[in-house]
Amino acid sequence: MRLLLPLLLGTALAGCSMAPKYVRPDLPVPASWPTCDAYLQQSEAALPSVTYRDIFRDPRVQRLIDQALANNRDLRASVANIEAARAQYRIQRAELFPQVDTGATVTRREIGRQAAGGNFAVGGTTYQATLGTSAFELDLFGRVRSLSDAALARYFGQEAAARAVRLTLTGDVASAWLTYAADQSLLKIAQDTAAAARRSVELTRARVSGGIAPRTDLRQAEQILATAEANIASQRTALAQDVNALQLLVGAPIDPTLLPASIEEAAGTVAELPAGLDSQVLLRRPDVVQAEYDLRAANAEIGAARAALFPRISLTGLFSFASTALSSLISSDALTKTATGNIAYPIFAGGAARAGVDQTRAQQQAALARYEGTIQTAFREVADALARRGTISDELAATERFAAAAQDTYQLSNARYRGGVEPFLTTLDAQRSLYAAQQQLVQTRLIRATNLVTLYRTLGGDSQLAVNPAGAVPAPALVGSSALNPQ
Repeated sequence: MRLLLPLLLGTALAGCSMAPKYVRPDLPVPASWPTCDAYLQQSEAALPSVTYRDIFRDPRVQRLIDQALANNRDLRASVANIEAARAQYRIQRAELFPQVDTGATVTRREIGRQAAGGNFAVGGTTYQATLGTSAFELDLFGRVRSLSDAALARYFGQEAAARAVRLTLTGDVASAWLTYAADQSLLKIAQDTAAAARRSVELTRARVSGGIAPRTDLRQAEQILATAEANIASQRTALAQDVNALQLLVGAPIDPTLLPASIEEAAGTVAELPAGLDSQVLLRRPDVVQAEYDLRAANAEIGAARAALFPRISLTGLFSFASTALSSLISSDALTKTATGNIAYPIFAGGAARAGVDQTRAQQQAALARYEGTIQTAFREVADALARRGTISDELAATERFAAAAQDTYQLSNARYRGGVEPFLTTLDAQRSLYAAQQQLVQTRLIRATNLVTLYRTLGGDSQLAVNPAGAVPAPALVGSSALNPQ
């Protein structure tokens, strides 16, 4: 026990740290979102805690998201990175404690001698057992502790990175599902247009045969038909590619019953996400959380570099039992005890230690810049999404009115052409305008639905996606310096 006292004392003294006290930087963005004609009036309430099921309410897209969270390979890789960072932290933390080793040896020695009566051998067997600690650094200046804190921060940063992957994956699945719905609507429009064009071609061909209409009318009608048929083939390709994209995200074959029939059906299942005016909600974004943990790690590494300027004190302890007889191996006469202390301090290293401090300070400043840049990027992304949200409803309403007017114009022009009142060119122009208006209406509905997905993704904070993977320890609160130690 007397031999262990220096080791225990060194462990007790290892609580001090030379790392600078961590203070979260002020947000390098305005305290509230921009407000002008392009923005809706926002609620003063803070962003509520939501899950993707609150936003994406269609059970079919929920099932696809669930499958993606279970099967996606990028997500599996991020979880593996968490486990690797967790193991690295435990390796680094183990340096705070002495390493105890044990060993045993058996030595047999025989010496041959010659006497008058003949040859004989003398010698014996020696048994030796050892129990001791290898060189153990007394962390008086917090070097090992600071490195352990840095490894812990990077571990929690990897967990935040995994949550960012989950959040992005969820949004990507929802966006791909909505894109498939829009392509289904575009295919339906192309098929309807092609069917109407076929009727026009048949009617015009009959009029040309009867000498009522010129041949140019037939050729113009055939142009509309060919355009629609080409779009049908293009939309079928797009739908197949949409399924391929969903299968990549989900990581498994897609059940056709989980796919939407139209954008009109799918867009109505995406709920509004109220955004709070306070930009503090950005601190909940996983990429911002990861950037702050990187900043914390860099801050702790400054402490390790500072501590490297001071001497390193190491202790080695050893218990040894040696005997020529196994029965007396553990007797007091066979016991030897050794304790060794060592102090190492480089007299001249060309300024390497101080350069190490300067390096970690520069790395900390780089981490600070990345942290602030991440917040500014997040602010811009949310502000852009809010700007789009503030105007998309008016744009959609105007597009719907335009499509309705184009539909009415085409029906009137077609009726007047059949009655011989207007030339066929007027009808063809009306049909082209209607086709373009219907396509634009589908695109605008898709933009409105994906804007809600973008708001969900840019604001972050999905409480369901914040759950740690199995076996991981929850990350500590960002404010303060307390940290949980994975065991």
